[in-house]
Amino acid sequence: MNGIGTLYGIGVGPGDPELLTLKAARVLKTVAVVFAASSSKNDHSIAQAIVAPHLRPGAAITRLPFPMTRDRAALDAAWQANAAAMADVLAAGRDAAFITLGDPLLYSTFGYILPPPSVAHAGPPDRHHPGNHLVSGGSRPHRDPPGRGRRKICWWLRAWTRPDRLERALAAADNAVILKTYRRFPELRQLLVTLDLARGTTFVTRLGLPGEAVERDLERAPEAPPYLSLCLVKRPKE
Repeated sequence: MNGIGTLYGIGVGPGDPELLTLKAARVLKTVAVVFAASSSKNDHSIAQAIVAPHLRPGAAITRLPFPMTRDRAALDAAWQANAAAMADVLAAGRDAAFITLGDPLLYSTFGYILPPPSVAHAGPPDRHHPGNHLVSGGSRPHRDPPGRGRRKICWWLRAWTRPDRLERALAAADNAVILKTYRRFPELRQLLVTLDLARGTTFVTRLGLPGEAVERDLERAPEAPPYLSLCLVKRPKE
């Protein structure tokens, strides 16, 4: 027994393997096991493909299924099963990394398998390494940073939330970044048209990956965008 291993939560960034931090790349070259989250409906992981060039030879890859459902019982069962699978590896004294798109502590599956603070001291040690997020790179097509000057920025990370709440958030911001636009995109597009914000909105998908696309005309954006998609909303000047 080599003691308890350390779990590293690693953000792999928006898609380009060269956007990993130096620390993330260093850790990936040392850990014996890599855990990658994926939907229980498929057998691939986008995060795994991103980190592939940085893994040490012979590293074990374990995909952890996370169901895309609102059934709380099913979610709890999956989170507990995945946490137990990782605990077994760490108990054997092996260090492991849990890789996640973007940042591990920002709307990530990593947050669901961490123990609550009240019991965290009794479990294996964990380290969190932030990842580059999609927002900064997604702003590139504008050539006009959304945070320039005194502009107020609203990050609304769930595009499928109630339209009235989304409308209030957009009304309070000069510019906005709406992530996860792959769900209910036609409804989001119609809301932006209704609020007279469509003309100042840029749709970005698969930034830094094959199939990258930037569309300034929302009518030309796909009805069902890929998972890695966002909208940059710029309010017209008064």
